Amino acid sequence: MGIVGIIGADLNKEVSVSKTFRPYDPEQMFLMPLALQDWLPRGHLVYFISDVVDHLDLGAIMSRYEEEKGYPPYHPAMMVKVLLYAYCIGIPSSRKIEKRLEEDIGFRVLSANNTPDFRTISDFRKDHLRALGALFLQVLKLCQKAGLVRLGHVSIDGTKIKANASKHKAMSYKRMKEEEARLEAEIQDLLKKAATVDEEEDQRYGKDKRGDELPGELAFREGRLKKIKEAKAALEAEARLEPEHVQATGKKATGIPEDKAQRNFTDPDSHIMPAPGGKHFEQAYNAQAAVDSAHQVIVAAEVTDQPSDRGQALPMMKQVKANTGKLPRQMSADAGYFSSDAVKELTTEGIDVYMPPDRMQHTHEMPAAPRGRIPNSLSIVDRMRRKLRTKQGRKRYGLRKVLPEPVFGQIKQVRGFRQFLLRGKQKVRGEWNFICAGHNVLKLFVARNQGFVRQFTGGEWAR
Repeated sequence: MGIVGIIGADLNKEVSVSKTFRPYDPEQMFLMPLALQDWLPRGHLVYFISDVVDHLDLGAIMSRYEEEKGYPPYHPAMMVKVLLYAYCIGIPSSRKIEKRLEEDIGFRVLSANNTPDFRTISDFRKDHLRALGALFLQVLKLCQKAGLVRLGHVSIDGTKIKANASKHKAMSYKRMKEEEARLEAEIQDLLKKAATVDEEEDQRYGKDKRGDELPGELAFREGRLKKIKEAKAALEAEARLEPEHVQATGKKATGIPEDKAQRNFTDPDSHIMPAPGGKHFEQAYNAQAAVDSAHQVIVAAEVTDQPSDRGQALPMMKQVKANTGKLPRQMSADAGYFSSDAVKELTTEGIDVYMPPDRMQHTHEMPAAPRGRIPNSLSIVDRMRRKLRTKQGRKRYGLRKVLPEPVFGQIKQVRGFRQFLLRGKQKVRGEWNFICAGHNVLKLFVARNQGFVRQFTGGEWAR
């Protein structure tokens, strides 16, 4: 008997004498089949997600299966439930989802013991990404029906999330020009050498020799040159979009890219951006969220390829109105969003705006505002500075720290979503919307557990 067997035998002998345990037999056979639901408590998140998805309109997904072709596919509702649950608990990887479908009882309950492989899961997500992202709006409507969205105060912010691309696969416009010239010179040199070799071999072997294969080094250089030319042309096309360029950078557009402008070869839509904390840079997207103050529900979501938040305040507020049917009474955002035009337009729309023109130091007390009504003669910038020095102004602006920042913390820290799985802005936007939909589902789940809403039946919430 091996050492493990001896130790195990001694331990079992000692335990059997000193303590009686409940029966434990891993190989116990059951006479009657059990329901999977018996293995989870009644209030588990799995059942909640299943109920919610059953009341969502999946028509955009179901319509893709109208034609009968090949082996019957997995049920789309099951796939949506599994993906939504996976994102809610921080497991977006299709390979990890496949493993959980075999080992995790929560996943097995949702899938009714179906076990699609990771490729099927990945393909479903890619094929239906637009429809999955659109579920964000449906879930938001459920939050509104449940009374979780009040639009008293909405705060917007952005967070950098890594792209599915390495920053080392990016190249600046200046380097592209240099590499383009170098590669073209090398290709011409290789072509001349190839012509010389052909001439020598024609003299030696005759002109009927086949020689249509490109030398390996020439093919490599031509392929690399083609990629660089495409990336260079894309940067030049972006620079010609003057309104977007001016809005994003605040600089006068020249139609010519700056030398430091970069483009990534793996995910061209992503850009080099300062990582949270600003101590290093990474290939990323700027994920935006507008968060309602009542229950931290995300009421608008967007993804941009610009490091700066400038120019995003107006589009985000317009999306809030499109999603919920009305604008908030108040809104706050940090200095990165400020522009006099944005403040003027938002104020005209009836929104009480708290958006500093200067970066505010959280560690220093601001001097109190002068007493009396704010003079109308002050500029928009000076009026905002004075407004944010008032007691109410500081309090309202302070909501930004308890609305979008904790939401980003829950998504990135608690659920571990720090990098997009897909590439390209449209796909990344769909993935971000689906993540935000999962966040709002969790807010509904918490509200139900806290007694704010009790039951979801027939598409309505009972309070």
